[in-house]
Amino acid sequence: MSRYGLHWLLLLSPVPAAVVSLQFGAYPIAPREIWQLLGEMLFGGGTYPEHIHDILWQVRLPRVILAMLVGMALSASGATLQAIFRNPLVDAYILGLSSGAALGCALSVAFFPGLPIQVIAFLSSLLAAFLTFALARTRGEVPILSLILAGVIVSAFFAALVSMVKLLVDPHKLASIVLWLMGSLSLADWVAIRQAGPWIVLSSLLIWLGRWRLNALSMGDAEARALGVEVGRERGLFLLAAALGVAAAVSVSGIIGWVGLMVPHVVRMMVGPDHRLVVPFSMTLGATFMVLSDTVARTFTGGEIPVGIITTLTGAPFFIFLLKQRGQESWKT
Repeated sequence: MSRYGLHWLLLLSPVPAAVVSLQFGAYPIAPREIWQLLGEMLFGGGTYPEHIHDILWQVRLPRVILAMLVGMALSASGATLQAIFRNPLVDAYILGLSSGAALGCALSVAFFPGLPIQVIAFLSSLLAAFLTFALARTRGEVPILSLILAGVIVSAFFAALVSMVKLLVDPHKLASIVLWLMGSLSLADWVAIRQAGPWIVLSSLLIWLGRWRLNALSMGDAEARALGVEVGRERGLFLLAAALGVAAAVSVSGIIGWVGLMVPHVVRMMVGPDHRLVVPFSMTLGATFMVLSDTVARTFTGGEIPVGIITTLTGAPFFIFLLKQRGQESWKT
């Protein structure tokens, strides 16, 4: 990686945001105490009170780590889907992946508690992607406008199924499903990290290893074939990897919108369209953005705001600004 790329990678690193996030909460902890306590946890010893240890180790640290994983998964999937479908307005939510994973999670919580949530969410997410792709396919091609419209239809259909599950579910489970659908990391713990972390890391690793192929796919099918890329197989593999990451993230955080749509836009504005840079920087910026958003969500008021509301309040103005900027440029030309 060039010095230019390393500069951006260090600038977007989620580590500073994580350290800041660990400080804030109902019980503030100074940065010096955080580093000392983390060192004691890793290398032994213990001079701090037990309640500080519990706050940091059992509450804040797993939540920060899970926020980083979720932000990385959503941003990587967004960058991938935008590349393979050659449209900057595509993300997991628009294509129905998030709604599909949401249905799988709701079914697991309501009717199949013995089955792993990640497996059902992944299968349901793939089903949503297949339906979107099948509806949009016309004469062997997938027009972008048809793809987006098909994604809206499939998302609405799966959202209706989730509403049906909410009507049929036990009232004690309904509250957790409703909170989870709003997008929240309030239930973060080490168990959630063990359940979703390996799948998110696997998904991100697969996307990262093949990121240079995204440059070929983003140029179009004919150009990609001329470069020796098997378009159908490569697009399917990337779609599977993106669906795996989204399903794992949704299973522990619920539906968090705008991250996969906004973060790759910001990264391309900073480093250009080369996916060898866009993919890793989307992962790092996505992790940073999610940590900061969750910090605001849990400290802005006396209670806790679902983090999905914070990301929406951030993403919507960004795209309004982007739309106005594009409109002004079109008017000048």
